[in-house]
Amino acid sequence: MKRIATSIARGEGRRWLLMAQLCVPHSLSPFPSRFHKPPIRLASQRSSLPSFSIRAMTSHIVGYPRMGPKRELKFALESFWEGKSSSDDLKQAASDLRASIWKQMAEVGIKFIPSNTFSYYDHVLDTTAMLGAVPPRYGWNGGEIGFDVYFSMARGNASAPAMEMTKWFDTNYHYIVPELGPDVKFSYASHKAVEEYNEAKALGIDTVPVLLGPLSYILLSKPAKGVDKSFSLLSLIEKIVPVYKEVVAELKAAGATWIQFDEPSLVMDLEALQLQNFTNAYSELESSFSGLNVLIETYFADVPVQTYKALTSLKSVAGFGFDLVRGTRTLNLLKSGFPPDKYLFAGVVDGRNVWANDLAASLCILQVLEGIIGKEKVVVSTSCSLLHTAVDLVNETKLGKEIKSWLAFAAQKVVEVNALAKALVGQKDQAFFASNATSHASRRSSLRVKNDNVQKAVAALKDSDHRRATSVSARLAAQQKKLNLPILPTTTIGSFPQTGELRKVRREYKAKKINDYDYVNAMKEEINKIVKLQEEIGIDVLVHGEPERNDMVEYFGEQLSGFAFTVNGWVQSYGSRCVKPPIIYGDVSRTRAMTVFWSTTAQSVTRLPMKGMLTGPVTILNWSFVRNDQERHETCYQIALAIKDEVQDLERAGISVIQIDEAAVREGLPLRKSEQPFYLGWAVQSFRITNCGVKDTTQIHTHMCYSNFNDIINAIINMDADVITIENSRSDEKLLSVFQEGVKYDAGIGPGVYDIHSPRIPSTEEVADRINKMLEVLDSKVLWVNPDCGLKTRKYSEVEPALRNMVAAAKLVRAKLASGN
Repeated sequence: MKRIATSIARGEGRRWLLMAQLCVPHSLSPFPSRFHKPPIRLASQRSSLPSFSIRAMTSHIVGYPRMGPKRELKFALESFWEGKSSSDDLKQAASDLRASIWKQMAEVGIKFIPSNTFSYYDHVLDTTAMLGAVPPRYGWNGGEIGFDVYFSMARGNASAPAMEMTKWFDTNYHYIVPELGPDVKFSYASHKAVEEYNEAKALGIDTVPVLLGPLSYILLSKPAKGVDKSFSLLSLIEKIVPVYKEVVAELKAAGATWIQFDEPSLVMDLEALQLQNFTNAYSELESSFSGLNVLIETYFADVPVQTYKALTSLKSVAGFGFDLVRGTRTLNLLKSGFPPDKYLFAGVVDGRNVWANDLAASLCILQVLEGIIGKEKVVVSTSCSLLHTAVDLVNETKLGKEIKSWLAFAAQKVVEVNALAKALVGQKDQAFFASNATSHASRRSSLRVKNDNVQKAVAALKDSDHRRATSVSARLAAQQKKLNLPILPTTTIGSFPQTGELRKVRREYKAKKINDYDYVNAMKEEINKIVKLQEEIGIDVLVHGEPERNDMVEYFGEQLSGFAFTVNGWVQSYGSRCVKPPIIYGDVSRTRAMTVFWSTTAQSVTRLPMKGMLTGPVTILNWSFVRNDQERHETCYQIALAIKDEVQDLERAGISVIQIDEAAVREGLPLRKSEQPFYLGWAVQSFRITNCGVKDTTQIHTHMCYSNFNDIINAIINMDADVITIENSRSDEKLLSVFQEGVKYDAGIGPGVYDIHSPRIPSTEEVADRINKMLEVLDSKVLWVNPDCGLKTRKYSEVEPALRNMVAAAKLVRAKLASGN
């Protein structure tokens, strides 16, 4: 009991509060009696099992990471893209990965093993291929979609830009946005789902094919360029349902007995028309479901009440999956009524974090659910796909024993699901549960976790700490006097290409194969090369290129207290791009300067302004695996104070332009509108804390990328940065529409003029055209010219000509403005 009360007092709160409501005997509870209403069991829920039967011990995995435990798919993809290996080589590498994943789950004892959750690039793009919804610019003329068309849509090609990429709900995973219009001719053009089902079947493993559901696919799409504004994407649902019917029929013919439809959009605040289209789509699909068991899976939040009613009213669906980790209201929904002939796939194992599940708490919740739903009606599951967590803790050789005991990656979460399923039917592994309890006790009592000085510093924050004293217009005037920048100043976002040689030097230094002196000299040489290149190209505000950094979050986490790091804890961000999120296990503080040496080194070799490059607190938070024993905003304030110390040191060292990247502000926005103001409030405050004490002449930049920012533009303005650079080109300049609608933005702004995630090199004329479009809605006095994002993943053979064309375009437009044309 002390454990629960202490956890809630520290902010761990919502999951423990749920446990307290469900599992604690009334006589022992520290909570008021209102938490102890007995579980409701409706008479209508006591009916017999449906004709299909699930064995007593039932477990399910929503989805699994694709990259492999050591990024095997990444290397296979990049080898293929570079022409070093064949398509057959790539297919074989993918087949080997899929087989190992299915066998692993089967050996553990998972009943419902997913297939078709593997992807060569993105599962939404896979659905676009399945539906034959290829934009005309890729020249597809029908037939089965192959790698050439598929990867052109994802990455672009010499003649056609890539499709837009944006964040998958509130995660750091990026999906390829479908482009749809009234004239799209949908057809069954990729048989990947049935091919993977048959592939697993040949291994003797019966899987549950997973399809992105029709409503979510449509709501994740955007109208194609040039489509009339009156066009409604919802009008296309009735056109894609026939293709889904074909897919279902083929899967049924192949022997599938269960099919999973992922409908994560159901956790959003849906309009009545959207919800009606959902109901209509599945009613239309009902005839094809005959002889099949259909699961509709939701995740990332709880389902709104009206949506829950519509969802659970579907007669042809056998089961419903809910996220019981982030879905804090789900239990009350289930108590309000659940169909007696359906199965509940209970997502109690967190698919989005790396902390070991509290097995005792989860088992208690599952037992209460059994009392509500009925015995043998509850299937133990993950809260969402394990795509969002690292692959296997076994591969971690450098994590300390204590911290490692607190963690569970995807492979361990599969074991947790199975252990809970066995315990639910009376086959509890006492030793496994005891070990789990010991690790949780260790974490709660560890001296690593708490720092009283950090806690006091956060508690002492005042409102005056959150905003600079003068207006942005006054600051920009003071900064211009100091910096003397031309109109339409050019800059880049921060990183420059990381060559194989550069990565080798970092690896050897980390392995202690080269000494400090040689490492520093190698980095200085690289910085000098990058600075000279920018000067020669004609860029106005320079960057040092970040050659010393492995990752924009990991680099800072390695120098802050309260962070732990993995060797192979990779998570897919998009395509072959993987990140290795740090693990925040304790209170955060800065012990020494992190970037000052490198920034001042770069500034010493040029007279042009050099940006100090930092990652902001909200992005560090959202791109880490965050501790779950205190509220996220408390951790974010701790990080903000650490970054504030670094900002002040950079300013004292003579750096006049400091960029504090907040690429992930939009990503952390809660999916439910009612929860968004609170998040935006502390996220904006966290950013302001970092720079509230600098001089008016110090120019503060921030950067954001690959999200829909239009709906949070007021919060962005409220961040009070002097200059913001923001992704724009890959999203078809969607950002500009907010300024066309009359939003006034007084600070400097640099909407990206070209997409760095494609190897395609834009021409001078193309970039100039983009700049001119921006000038239709933005004043030339505030407009900056820059790429969409950092250049780390590109090659110099792509970066140099692209930047030369960008600078040439800026000069061309400047000349026209000066001449008055």
